[in-house]
Amino acid sequence: MNDNLSDEDGGGFDVEDWTRLKAFTGAVATLDDVQARRAVFALGDTDDPRPIAMDLPQPVIWWDEDGAGQAAVAVQAETHLGPDGEEMEVLGLILPDGGGAVALLEDVDLVDATDPTWRDLVTHAIDPSAADD
Repeated sequence: MNDNLSDEDGGGFDVEDWTRLKAFTGAVATLDDVQARRAVFALGDTDDPRPIAMDLPQPVIWWDEDGAGQAAVAVQAETHLGPDGEEMEVLGLILPDGGGAVALLEDVDLVDATDPTWRDLVTHAIDPSAADD
C-alpha cells in the first residue's frame, strides 16, 4: 500500500503536479486508513467490498446535479453492494485545494490530464481570478 495521500503542502494539486498524489490501491480502505490519511473514505454497512482495478491517480471531472463540473483526481476506487443489493462504484477524490470528496463513478468523466476542460477547471479552482482572464 502507500503512505499519506497528501503532502505537507496541504495536498492540493495543479495541472502540472497532480501525478504526485498517492493512490490507495490493492485493498478496501478501513477507518484506520482514513484516519491515517492513506485513503479518502471507508464504507461500512455494505457487502462484498472490493477494490476496482483502475489506473490511479486519475484526473476526473465530477458533475453535480446541476451539471456543473469540478476538477478532481481519483486516488481510490472501490465497489460495494448496498443494502438493496445494488452495486456502487465509489471513488475517493482529491480536489485542487487539497480537500477530499467521495463520488460515484457514474457521476464523473475519466479524462486525460491534457483535457482542456479539466485543465481550465483546475486553474479556476486554485486561482478564481483566472476566470476573469
